[in-house]
Amino acid sequence: MDILINTLLLIAGFILLIKGADWFVDGAAGIASKMGISQLVIGLTIVAMGTSAPEAAISISSAIKGSAGIAVGNVLGSNIMNILMILGITAVITPLAVQKSTIRYEIPFVIAITGILSITGLSNNRLGRADGAILIILFLCYLGYLFIMSKSDSDNLPDDIEERSESAPVPKLVLLLVIGVLLIILGSNLTVDSATFLAKNFGVSDRIIGLTIVAFGTSLPELATCIAAAIKKNADIAIGNIVGSNIFNILFVLGLSSLITPIEYSRDFMSDSILCFFTGILLFVLVSNKHMKLKRIGGVIMVVSYLAYFTSTTLL
Repeated sequence: MDILINTLLLIAGFILLIKGADWFVDGAAGIASKMGISQLVIGLTIVAMGTSAPEAAISISSAIKGSAGIAVGNVLGSNIMNILMILGITAVITPLAVQKSTIRYEIPFVIAITGILSITGLSNNRLGRADGAILIILFLCYLGYLFIMSKSDSDNLPDDIEERSESAPVPKLVLLLVIGVLLIILGSNLTVDSATFLAKNFGVSDRIIGLTIVAFGTSLPELATCIAAAIKKNADIAIGNIVGSNIFNILFVLGLSSLITPIEYSRDFMSDSILCFFTGILLFVLVSNKHMKLKRIGGVIMVVSYLAYFTSTTLL
């Protein structure tokens, strides 16, 4: 009976995530248009942080409860999945245009902080409070960069989004945004809790649960949001959401978690840390073309790479 109940909760979580992400994109894009803020900035900030809320909640609570495997595995697994699977699937649906600033600054920044996290964690086998403080400081620097970029960026939303936002009153857009976030968080909690329950019934370890089940569950908001953004032709929100989420996951989620309590960074995470670093490099290579687009072939390469990683992680 418990297995049946948790299976139904898993399905309910999926439904809430998909609907919440759809409303969230409409609200975020509309508010961005009203305020004259570009899709890229809104994707890198509000959308990224909103969809990363489940990672923050799971990792912080896991760290406090002493489940370091889930805390670290959740962030590494989510970041790998965000780039390879989520951007991959979204690019297969529709090629994604990438802003020049994303290629020049944000993606290299993701690569750099992933390297810092991996070297720091694996060299000490833990993330201490000093490490957490460094990550939080880098996060504040990132927010400062976004503030400067928001002042100089003059990109506009697509015509269809502008038309919808002009006809929708601000209170309605804010309501869509708030309800969207609540549905995303509720859906993620239902999905993660039920999936974790089902996984533990089969004797799966904390590391594997963190890297796969929990990472998948907490990355569902990003997947739903990116697909919704791509279908609505808001490519900048899709790319910005993933890049911003990965930055947020490392700097804020693990930074705050380790600042609250030191986190064990097991040597078992070496291969996952290395892969997480190289996924950023792969993304950089695939979008560094004259069209500045993540093309369908790039999306296929990413999805196949993730399936190979998932198979080796779960079966070997």
